[in-house]
Amino acid sequence: RLFVPEDLWDAAYEDRPLEIGAGQTISQPYIVAYMTECLGVESSDSVLEIGTGSGYQTAILAELASQVYTVEIIENLARTAKERLEDLGYNNIRFRVDNGRKGWPDEAPFDKIIVTAASDEIPPGLIEQLREGGRMILPVGVASQELIEGEKQHGTFQTHRKIAVRFVPLV
Repeated sequence: RLFVPEDLWDAAYEDRPLEIGAGQTISQPYIVAYMTECLGVESSDSVLEIGTGSGYQTAILAELASQVYTVEIIENLARTAKERLEDLGYNNIRFRVDNGRKGWPDEAPFDKIIVTAASDEIPPGLIEQLREGGRMILPVGVASQELIEGEKQHGTFQTHRKIAVRFVPLV
């Protein structure tokens, strides 16, 4: 059911960024799969995604979760992804054009949060929007980036470093 343009699919097997327009890129499919696996999405979960991009990760989350809330700062990317995913029949996704660092406070708390762009720190507002026992995964760093997985336990966010990665910056 997922639509991946042929040029993006072919580029996934080459050592180059998968460009989707507006200076943005899509993660290679194995990184999308790895982040999704680390997140541990369950069918009853409410998931917040920061960085809709092409909608590829969004569609995977929508297949697994009860509800997906996705935030994209670039209006053109958000509109295109929304049209694509609605045409594919997804009806459990809500879209917002906004600054991802803010998250989606009106719909919080979330069971899972995934950020698909690198931040120099873990945005405190996103931790606040995570449900107790909830999990988040995101790339952190500027020159050198690491994928960080964390879980909210007893009101604190406990993190674990996963792997070195290279993402576009969270803007």
